[in-house]
Amino acid sequence: MDQHTKGRSGAAWALVITSVAGFMAALDNLVVTTALPSIRESLGGEPEELVWTVNAYTLTFAVLLMFGASLGDRFGRRRLFTIGLTVFTGASAAAALSPGINELIAFRAVQGVGAAIMMPLTLTLLTAAVPAARRGAALGIFGAATGLAVASGPLIGGSLTEHMSWQWIFWLNVPIGLVLLPLARLRLNESYAPDSRLDVPGTLLVSGGLFGVVYGLVNANADGWTSPTVLTALIAGSALIGGFVHHGFRAKNPMLPMRLFKDRAFFGINTASLLMFFGMFGSIFLLSQYFQGVLGYSPTEAGLRMLPWTGMPMLVAPIAGLLADRFGGRPVVVTGLALQAVGLGLFAMSLAADASYVSQLPAMIVGGVGMALYFAPAASLVMSSVRPGEQGIASGANNALREVGGALGIAVLATVFSSQGGYGSPQSFTDGTVPAVWIGAGVVALAALVALLIPRRRSTPAQEPERAEARVPVSA
Repeated sequence: MDQHTKGRSGAAWALVITSVAGFMAALDNLVVTTALPSIRESLGGEPEELVWTVNAYTLTFAVLLMFGASLGDRFGRRRLFTIGLTVFTGASAAAALSPGINELIAFRAVQGVGAAIMMPLTLTLLTAAVPAARRGAALGIFGAATGLAVASGPLIGGSLTEHMSWQWIFWLNVPIGLVLLPLARLRLNESYAPDSRLDVPGTLLVSGGLFGVVYGLVNANADGWTSPTVLTALIAGSALIGGFVHHGFRAKNPMLPMRLFKDRAFFGINTASLLMFFGMFGSIFLLSQYFQGVLGYSPTEAGLRMLPWTGMPMLVAPIAGLLADRFGGRPVVVTGLALQAVGLGLFAMSLAADASYVSQLPAMIVGGVGMALYFAPAASLVMSSVRPGEQGIASGANNALREVGGALGIAVLATVFSSQGGYGSPQSFTDGTVPAVWIGAGVVALAALVALLIPRRRSTPAQEPERAEARVPVSA
């Protein structure tokens, strides 16, 4: 086999291995949502515990994402990728075997650790294996795989839950991981970035801070906002996040240099991303349960009926990309966020204990189109807001902030839900969901206003290859 053929074979294997790994990690963001009623029936658990079955994964994923990338740069990207994949696969099996809700939450957190190590290295390994001339196509396939995972998460979770059991949403990862592990060892090339430095203090500050804030928000309704536990968690968490911000200004090599936020484009798109995921993830968490608990759909039917919303980006994203190239990223992102806010508002108006599916279709279609318009140019705007040497940090920061937004959104909207309603009856569930979704709509509308801070900026021709790569999100 000549060198050219070996190179093409290596690129193809890298594309397959990283795309499948990326699909698994992205899938676990939303695959649990349609299984929540079944998990609650099987293992029990109060609303705040159900929140943690999702947030234990998204939080550990978010706060360790940039740290995982740094570990790979320093100790070997292939080595750390296989370690992350091993942890993710083992934690998936443990989650499937969980005897109670607390054990499930713990193993979901370990899953998030594995994903945080594995996921940022997928793009690094793929970029290194594919020649520059074919990199855009390879990154496009990778992006389609992660997009498909987000779109199909509720459907896959619902189908496995209904036709097998909720445990199979985790068992699914095990055979895939066991196949990928030897392939990664044999087919991926090792690479390093020897000058990379680990920011352990920054990681500890942001991890502790976010955990404290989310813990306080999730338990505020059950324990009371003035309870010592909740107040301590919120105050300590806020103080640690403040320490992380200070560290980002003062440290020599922080994981997130705060000076980047002085740029209007970087500040605008990252803040908008955090707010968008806050509103969308929090709403999906409640609405996926509403379809089953209130309208009486099976898990599979609920997943199918959410496809006009979650699957719309797969159809609209190519058009959104063309619009961004022609008119610039800012107007497309602002329009997308505004449409998402309108979609959530339409949802809130149509929610009722006896609502018809047809009455909710406009909300899902409008929201899905808005989501697609946001996703297509968002990563490109992030990348074009920093110098080429800082694009790795910028991409990691954007993905981490999106995951943090999702975790905060689920925590806050679930707290609103618990304070206004509950699981007692279809009407009680609706009473709690309506104000929560209205808040989600308001937060996404705020994201649209923040996105107006992004300057009108055109990429130069020299930046176009970077734009093509930047459109591919690291995680969904």
